[in-house]
Amino acid sequence: MEKKNVFAQIHEMETQVESFKDELGTIKQAVKELMEDNHRLITENERLREILKREVQAESVSGTRTEPFNVLNEPKRKDEESSDTVGEGYDNLARLYHEGFHICNVYYGHLRTEGDCLFCLSFLNK
Repeated sequence: MEKKNVFAQIHEMETQVESFKDELGTIKQAVKELMEDNHRLITENERLREILKREVQAESVSGTRTEPFNVLNEPKRKDEESSDTVGEGYDNLARLYHEGFHICNVYYGHLRTEGDCLFCLSFLNK
């Protein structure tokens, strides 16, 4: 009777160890994802700081301030619209792409971490 009790306890302990192993694997995967997100955010933050620094230096050299971004996204009046609106939009997308962000419909707004994106380049070449 005692031997059966010992084997039952050993089996129960093995089950608990397997459960702990599975839980540890889940936690390990979550930590890995958090570390990747943290690295991506640190890289993006560094790039944005560099861009901001360049813009501040350019403003101090030229002595002029650029118009602030329209946060309310108010539509332009018809008399403000010009024929070069398409060119201006293209220039903005090209600038975003060269600053390291995706402009394609697949990854729009995400940071480009692995060089050029064929989707973005094909969009720019249209």
